[in-house]
Amino acid sequence: MGKQRVLTGITTTGTPHLGNYVGAIQPAIAESQRGEYDAFFFLADYHALIKSHEPAVVHQSSREIAATWLALGLDTDATTFYRQSDVPEITELSWILTCVCAKGLMNRSHAYKAAVQDNEQKGDDPDFGVTMGLFSYPILMAADILTFNASKVPVGRDQIQHLEMARDIAQRFNHLYGDTFVLPEAVVGDDAAVLSGLDGRKMSKSYGNTIPLFLPEKKLQKHINKIKTNLLEPGEPKDPDTSTVFEIWQAFASPEQTAEMRKKFAEGIAWGQAKKELFELINAHIAPARERYDELLLDGVLLEAELLKGAAKARAHAAPMLAKARKAVGLAAFS
Repeated sequence: MGKQRVLTGITTTGTPHLGNYVGAIQPAIAESQRGEYDAFFFLADYHALIKSHEPAVVHQSSREIAATWLALGLDTDATTFYRQSDVPEITELSWILTCVCAKGLMNRSHAYKAAVQDNEQKGDDPDFGVTMGLFSYPILMAADILTFNASKVPVGRDQIQHLEMARDIAQRFNHLYGDTFVLPEAVVGDDAAVLSGLDGRKMSKSYGNTIPLFLPEKKLQKHINKIKTNLLEPGEPKDPDTSTVFEIWQAFASPEQTAEMRKKFAEGIAWGQAKKELFELINAHIAPARERYDELLLDGVLLEAELLKGAAKARAHAAPMLAKARKAVGLAAFS
């Protein structure tokens, strides 16, 4: 038995932030370094087209995310690191899967239902502004996974439904055409850090409340100073379990540092001082990788070479999988 294959993708619609780092990128790299899984990491740039119609944004985000993975130490020889759009087998398989996927399944997608509900509340046509990309997004996600027969897919709780849809689509295909695809399993890390953003809501590009990962020192300090706090004065005890400052501290600190900061909260540390110490902690943690990140951003040749190297490795797996699916549905060559 070979290693189980694990697949992780990040949509290229924004700059990587602290939430991406502690919730997805850092744990994924640490897991890959242990060598227990056959790890596939990709830039989900086709998915980005669903959310953004700004070419410059998608292109720059792809560059920044690629540089982030590499700056943080991803070993591209021990893993498969690629750009989704460099693997055409994914989109061809997506169409084949579309032809076995029931429309009713897509009707139940949370993203689609949310868009319809928002339109109805505004008095618009239910499908106003809904593209086929948004509607059929789960099929492309299924193709991302099934092209490589990934058995494990780390997802946030908001993506569990899409992973279940991928399983449903794979089961339907296997029922119609014979055993072809492995049924993927969602890996939901209950202990994975989900950081709050500047306004106390989940840190998210869609909320505009993120702290970009590799900000220069002065800008990082300014962002941290914007974190929403309550009106408690210096000397008044503060509850660390309801504080975004403490939550982010805990994601970067050692157990001993976390215990020490918890004590300071009980003693009434001033918010300004707490934010100053948070900045110093994060800055010390990311400074070495930030320097490498800045270098990589300027070296498009190296970034492109790494992604094309990964695409070649990815296609070596994708091509036989697509050939198997094509043959199953009757698209095989005559000889």
